Amino acid sequence: MNKIMSKNGLILAAFAFIVTAIVALTHELTKSAVTEQEQRYLLTQLDQVIAPSTYDNDLVKQCVLVTAPDSLGRLTPQRAFIATNNNAPVAIAIEATAPNGYSGNIDLIVSVNPKGEVGGVRVLRHQETPGLGDKVDIAKSSWVESFKDKVLSDTNESEWRVKKDGGVFDQFTGATITPRAVVQATKKAVSYVTNNYETIMNNTNDCGAL
Repeated sequence: MNKIMSKNGLILAAFAFIVTAIVALTHELTKSAVTEQEQRYLLTQLDQVIAPSTYDNDLVKQCVLVTAPDSLGRLTPQRAFIATNNNAPVAIAIEATAPNGYSGNIDLIVSVNPKGEVGGVRVLRHQETPGLGDKVDIAKSSWVESFKDKVLSDTNESEWRVKKDGGVFDQFTGATITPRAVVQATKKAVSYVTNNYETIMNNTNDCGAL
């Protein structure tokens, strides 16, 4: 009996080892493909928040790392992409995270021009409820377009809220938490870029290979 149990135990252990090895190997083989796909998606989103016709530099090569947890939502560095035309600043597109989404983090890319105007906002990653909170995704609705051309100032700061909270941004029926989180995160990112434009432009902490 003991021999049979020992044999079965060894078989289970071997099976578990093989399965773990297969999973690890699959992860390694697909990691580069996943990373490449994420980068292609990011570049697509950058084209939507900064019109390609407005700048003449390589955004990937003018990418800097910025650490501002209170403003950008993460303890780790976020990437800022600097767009220029004839070396003159056109816009900064910065990553930000809304840590208080309904289902967790909502990662964004937000562009701001030197005048403080929002060029665009796009959601890069989220886990929000399909049919409700996922409307923050441009693929699901045009809601994020409501940020375009907005300016954050001392006189309109209170407007940067969803309508339920007294602001100007629509909420979704049955899903107020998600748009509220995105509005708050976008507001903080816009404020950070507007108040630190020159600092970001002169940042030498480059992103390295994307």
